[in-house]
Amino acid sequence: MELTREKLKKAFAALKEGAGYTNPMQAPKLQKIVVSAGIGSFKDPKKKELVPKRLAKITGQKPSERTARESIATFKLREGDTVGYQVTLRGARMYDFLDRLLNVALPRTKDFRGISVKAIDEMGNYTLGIREHSIFPETSDEELKDIFGLAVTVVTTAKNKKEAEAFLRHLGFPFKKEEAKK
Repeated sequence: MELTREKLKKAFAALKEGAGYTNPMQAPKLQKIVVSAGIGSFKDPKKKELVPKRLAKITGQKPSERTARESIATFKLREGDTVGYQVTLRGARMYDFLDRLLNVALPRTKDFRGISVKAIDEMGNYTLGIREHSIFPETSDEELKDIFGLAVTVVTTAKNKKEAEAFLRHLGFPFKKEEAKK
């Protein structure tokens, strides 16, 4: 957590030449991190209870239920049915989660070579899809019969894609090395 906060404090000094900042308030900041998981593939009610418990373990915060807005007959989905869970992290929990994600969880993924820069949207936010929740150390090995995926969205105050990329690189996001085009 302290590493991330120290990097945030130094973000203005590190990025001011490239972006032309004159005031520290112009430098990008982290607003929130949203962690979400769908339960569409789980049919058993006991397995559906598993997702919010594990999300709570991973994030340290109770997830909120997300329901279907409309009925879709082909998916056997009715309005009001639970389709997933979501956690919005801010403050100290956000920094703790980001530190664990960058320094512990991502390096534990199989054949990890970095994350894609293409996942930064035009508004300066980064969305990362994680196939297995088991990369987080909070999930013990004996519980690994039901694995589900997560989506992690890092919301920043960056104004565009270029600014967000420079800011996230400064925070220590392990982006893939761009190969030289032949």
